[in-house]
Amino acid sequence: MMTHSELKEFLDEKVDLYLRADFVGDDPISIPHQFEKKEDIEISAFLSATIAWGRRAMIMKNAKRMMLIMDNSPYDFIMNASDKEIKTSLDFCHRTFQGIDLHTFILGLRNIYQNHNGLEACFYTNKEDMSKGISDFKKIFFSIEHPLRSEKHISDPLRGSAAKRLIMFLRWMVRSNKEGVDFGIWKSLNPAQLSCPLDVHTANVGRKLGLIKRKANDWKTVKELDVHLRKFCPEDPAKYDFALFGLGVYEKF
Repeated sequence: MMTHSELKEFLDEKVDLYLRADFVGDDPISIPHQFEKKEDIEISAFLSATIAWGRRAMIMKNAKRMMLIMDNSPYDFIMNASDKEIKTSLDFCHRTFQGIDLHTFILGLRNIYQNHNGLEACFYTNKEDMSKGISDFKKIFFSIEHPLRSEKHISDPLRGSAAKRLIMFLRWMVRSNKEGVDFGIWKSLNPAQLSCPLDVHTANVGRKLGLIKRKANDWKTVKELDVHLRKFCPEDPAKYDFALFGLGVYEKF
C-alpha cells in the first residue's frame, strides 16, 4: 500500500496524463463543446449526460441525434419550438430513455428557463450540500405534469443514488476551462463543492487503491471517496475523476 503522499503523487501524475483537451474527442462532453452560448452548452451537456450510459459510440450517436431534433440550437428549440416540432422527439430512443422521456425533458427544461431562472439557478438551491441541491433540482424539474416513468432518469442522492451522470454534468459546468475539457461557466458553484462521478471504473480503481471500502456504488460511497480526494486537493477534488477513470479504462488498472 502506498502512503498518503505517495498516492497523491501517483494520482496527480495520472491527472496530468489524462486531463487534456484531446480527451474531449471521443467523450460525450464533446457535444456541448460544439456550442458557444451558455444556455446551448448547459442544455446540450445536461441531455448528453442524461443518456451517458452504455457503449460510448452509441451515447455519442444518440446525443448528436438529440441535437438534430432540436435543430442544433437547443436553447432556441427549448424556448420556441411548437408542439408539433417538440413531438418529433417522440421517435427518439436511447436504451430505456425513450421518446416520451425526451419529450418530457424538453418541457421540463422549458419550465426551468421560463419560471426558474435556468439550470444553474436550480442547482444553486443548496450549495452547501450538493446532495440536497440535486434532490431539489429533481423536484423542480418534475414539477410539471409528466409521466412517472421519466423520473428514473434523474437520480436522487437523498434516496441513496450515486447520481453519477448529474455529478459528471456538474463537473462539466463548474470545473475550470483552463485545460480545455470542462467549461467553468457556472460561477455560483465552486469546484471545491464537487464530487467525483462514481461509475464502475472509478469505483473499482478506488477500491484497489484503498480509497473505498464499501461494496455498493451509492451516495455513501461517493462521500467515502470524497474524504480522500478532498484531502489530496481541497480546491478541486473532482479532477481525480480523470485519474481514476483513465486508470480503469485505458490502463485496465
